[in-house]
Amino acid sequence: MALKGYRFPIAHTEAFPEGLVLVGRIEPLIKYNSDRNAVPEQRYDFDPKTGAGTSLPMWKATVTDPTESNAKRASFQLIFLAENVPVPSTPEVLPGMRQIELEGLMVEPRVMGQGEFKYQGFNFYAGGIKGDTSGARNAAAERKAA
Repeated sequence: MALKGYRFPIAHTEAFPEGLVLVGRIEPLIKYNSDRNAVPEQRYDFDPKTGAGTSLPMWKATVTDPTESNAKRASFQLIFLAENVPVPSTPEVLPGMRQIELEGLMVEPRVMGQGEFKYQGFNFYAGGIKGDTSGARNAAAERKAA
């Protein structure tokens, strides 16, 4: 399929009309290694087989969509593509929870689930967080990924 791995740009307000809540901290996305004693290595957005990707470090965050009615799909992992870890500038609503607005949001459609319980799902990628002054947002990478 020609669209496999393609990311579609979308506005934050279209994807999350009532906002998005960051739960916990944003951490590096670590490559899988079967050797438990190996030094953890951060993943980069690059596929050596196809040459696709932005070549930026990947950061993971757990977020919650308050408009999602299905409890199993309300919280999910969001991937940031940025040189530095994005830093939210909003105050905590509850301990460890902050409302955020994403910049450079992209959506990648995927088949999720197992066996007869498969469904259409999405992977979300963002370039940064609105109001972040850490320098994590990279507009050139957002254009390249789209």
